[in-house]
Amino acid sequence: MDDGDLSASGAPSPLTLPLESLRAADLPRAGGKGANLGELLAAGLPVPPGFVVPTAVYRAHAEAPGVDPEQAAKDPAKARAAITQTPLDPALLDAIAAALAKLPAGGAGTGGASTEGPRVAVRSSATAEDLPGAAFAGQQDTFLNVEGNEGVADAIRRCWASLWTDRAVQYRERQGIAPSDVAIAVVVQRMVDAEAAGVLFTANPLTGRRSELVVDAARGLGEAVVSGEVTPEHLVLGRDGEVRSRVSGRDGQVLSEDDAKELAALAVRAEEHFGVPQDIEWAVADGRVMLLQARPMTALPLEPPTLNGIQRIVAPFFLEMFTVRPYPLDVTGWLGPGVIRMLDLMAGSVGVRFPPLTQLLREREGVALQLVPPQPRPTFRTIGAPLALIRRVRRYRSERWTEDPRVREFGAAIAALDAETPSSLTWHDLLDRVDRCNSAMVAVGLLRAAYLPGALLPVVPLRALLAVLGLGRLASALVAGAPTSTRAGNDALEGLADVVRGDPALGEAARGLGPDQFLQAIRNRPEFAAFNSELTKFLAEYGHRESVSVVIATAPAWRDDPTPVVALIQSLAQAPRPEPMERPGEEALRELLAHPLVRGPAARLATGLVEASRRGFAFREDTHALATKVMPPLRATFVELGRRLRGVGAIAASEDVFHLRLEELRALPAPEAIDDVDRSRVRDLVARRAALRREYAGVPMLDLATVLPAGAGTGGAGGGAAALLTGTAASGGVAEGPVRIIRGPAEFGDLRSGEVLVCPNTNPSWTPLFARAAAVVVDTGGLGSHAAIVAREYGVPAVMGTGRGTSTLKDGQRVRVDGSRGRVEAV
Repeated sequence: MDDGDLSASGAPSPLTLPLESLRAADLPRAGGKGANLGELLAAGLPVPPGFVVPTAVYRAHAEAPGVDPEQAAKDPAKARAAITQTPLDPALLDAIAAALAKLPAGGAGTGGASTEGPRVAVRSSATAEDLPGAAFAGQQDTFLNVEGNEGVADAIRRCWASLWTDRAVQYRERQGIAPSDVAIAVVVQRMVDAEAAGVLFTANPLTGRRSELVVDAARGLGEAVVSGEVTPEHLVLGRDGEVRSRVSGRDGQVLSEDDAKELAALAVRAEEHFGVPQDIEWAVADGRVMLLQARPMTALPLEPPTLNGIQRIVAPFFLEMFTVRPYPLDVTGWLGPGVIRMLDLMAGSVGVRFPPLTQLLREREGVALQLVPPQPRPTFRTIGAPLALIRRVRRYRSERWTEDPRVREFGAAIAALDAETPSSLTWHDLLDRVDRCNSAMVAVGLLRAAYLPGALLPVVPLRALLAVLGLGRLASALVAGAPTSTRAGNDALEGLADVVRGDPALGEAARGLGPDQFLQAIRNRPEFAAFNSELTKFLAEYGHRESVSVVIATAPAWRDDPTPVVALIQSLAQAPRPEPMERPGEEALRELLAHPLVRGPAARLATGLVEASRRGFAFREDTHALATKVMPPLRATFVELGRRLRGVGAIAASEDVFHLRLEELRALPAPEAIDDVDRSRVRDLVARRAALRREYAGVPMLDLATVLPAGAGTGGAGGGAAALLTGTAASGGVAEGPVRIIRGPAEFGDLRSGEVLVCPNTNPSWTPLFARAAAVVVDTGGLGSHAAIVAREYGVPAVMGTGRGTSTLKDGQRVRVDGSRGRVEAV
C-alpha cells in the first residue's frame, strides 16, 4: 500500500482521518458511524476523541488477497479468513501508531495510558449503516478496551472481516443492498471508563410520541445494554429531562436526576442538529455525560393521533380491516375508488360525510404508515335523513334483497370480468379494467344503503325489549346463527374434511405432508382426482374470499392460492366431524320466550324481532362476501400490469407493481414505449418504497393502546389479579384448553381440536377453525367483528381486542377463556 489511494485532486488520501474533521458528506469514506460522530463534534457535543481508518484503506486491503464483493457474499467465511490473515501494510501501521499517539491519554474517565497509548474502542462503520431506514445495529463488530498498536491493528482487521459475517450479509440482502455497494471504515476512539452507560431514544420507539425520551441504563459499559445481556433501568423522560417514569433493572437506580437532565439536554441538541429523532449511545464517566454514537431512529411510528369518542367506537371495525399495511396500489387502485367509494355511498345516503382517504391513512413517500380512525361528519342533508330512512325501511325488505336488480347487475359485471383473459388486453385496457372492477362496487354500495336501515332497525326494539326484561346479556346470542354464505362455505369445508377422513390415502397424506405438499399431491396424484374435482368446485363457489383483509386486493384470494384452504381441511380432518348442533341462538330464544311477560302477542313480537335481527346480520355478512368477488379479477389485473413492466425490465418481479400508485401507472407509457429514464425512475421508486415497508414491517398501523381503554390487555382495569388478559366480551361461555398461536393462514393446519385459538386478527377465511377451537382470543376487533359474530354462531367463547394476546400467551400454556366477561385466566 502506498501512502493512500489518490484523492480527487491527485494527492494521496490520508490513511487515517481525525473525527473532528468529518462531516455528513464524508459518509462514503468514513461510514455512517464516523460521519455522525464528526457531526456531533461539529455541534459542540461531548464525544471521546478518535480517528477513522477510511473505506479506501479497507478496499485496498481486501483487494490484495482478491476478495471480490459478489463472491464474498456467496462465501462469507472465505472472505473473512482472507481479510484477517492478510497483514496490514507497514504504511498503515505507521499511520495508526501516529494517530494513536495524538489521542489524549489519561484524564477524566479515560483510564490510564499504556506504553503505546490509551486504551481505545474500535468500532465498525459501514457506509450503509446508521442511515434512515437501516440502522444495521449490531451487524458489524465492535471491540472495547483495546491496547497497543498491534492490538488496534488486529481489531481493525476483525472489524473489516465483520462486514462479511453471515448475519451482516443476510441483513444487507434483506435490505436490498448489493454487495458491491457497501464498504467499511473503522472508528478508533479513546475508551471511556463508564460508571453508567446505555441508550437513549429521542422519541418513544413504541408509541412514536416525540414528547418523550426513552432511556435504558446499566452500570459499567453500554455494550451489555445494546446486546441485551442485562435488564437495564428503564426511564421515560420529558424533553426537559424530567423523569416521568422509572423501572429499576438489575442494578437498581443507575441514572441520577441530574445526569438524566444533562443527558436529555445533550440528546435534544443532537436531534436538533440532525433534524430527525436519534438513537444515541451514551456513557457517564467522572460525573460527565459523553455521547458515543448517534444515528437516526428506524421504524419509528408516526406521532399517535388523539382520538375522540366517536373515533374510538369505530376504531375496532377499521383495525380489523387494516391488520396489515396496504400497498400503494391497494390504496389507490382499490381502497379509494372501491371500498371507500362504497362507504361514501352508504354514509351519503343519510347525509353523513366520511373524511378523505388522506386523513384516514397517513403516508410517507407514498407508503401508508398509520391508520387514523375516521370521524363521520353530518351535513345539512342529515336533517332529512330520518324521513329518508323510513322510506327505505318501508320499501326495501332485507328478506328479499337477493331479488334486487342490482344483485343481477353486479353478478353480470363480475361474470364479464372473470371471463376475460387479462394477458390478452392492451395496457390501456388493463387500466380501464381496474376502473370496471371498482365501478362494480357501486352496486354493492347502493344495495347496502338501501337495505341496511331495514336490516339493522329491528335490533333497536329488540335491545330495548331485552333491557326492560332484564335479559340484555342475551342480545348477542339471539342474533347469532342465521344462515350466511360464510357459514355455508364453512360447512362445505367440513364436507371436504369428511372426504379426507373417509379416505385412508387422503388421510395419510393430510397428516404427513405440509399444506403446500398436500395441495400438490391433490393436484397431481391420480388417486386423488375425485377429491381434486371437489376442491375445484369449492373454489369456484367460495374461492373469492379474501385471505388477509377486504382492503388488501394485492393479497391472493383462496382461488389464487388454495394453500390456506388445504391447511383448513387438514386441521378439520384431524378430529371426527362434530355432532350437529342446535343453532346457538335457540337456547337464548327459549330463555326469552320463557319469561313470564313474554306471552301471546308479546312472544310473537319477540320472535319476529329476533328473526328480523338475524336476517339483518346475515345481510351484512353476505354483502361483504359479495363485495369480495371483485378482488380476484382486480388482483389479476394488477399482476398482469406488473408482468408487463417486468417484461421490459422496469421492475424485477410482477408483484413489485404493488409498490406503485394507480396514477403513476396511468402516467407511464405502454411498456413497449418505456425508455431507460422511465425504467430507472420506476426501479428507484419501487426500491425506496420496498425499503420503507421493510423498515415498518413490525410497526402496527395504529397502536392498540391508543384505542383500548386503560388497563385493557392486562389483569388490571377491573380484570382481577388472576387475569392474564382482558378485552371485549364477544361470545359468551367459558372454556379451557392449551394455547395455540396462529399468526396467519400458513399456520392453519397447526390448530388441534380443543385448543384455544390465539391470533392477531381474523377475517372470514379464519372462521372454519372455530369449529375446532375450544375458544378464541384475538388481539384486535370488537363485538361486531366477523370473528365475534361467527364465534357466537358456533357457540365458541371469544375475547376480542386483548391488544397483546399473541405476545403474552405461549403455545401449550393452559388458559381459561371467559367470553362472557372478556377475561383470559391462567389454569
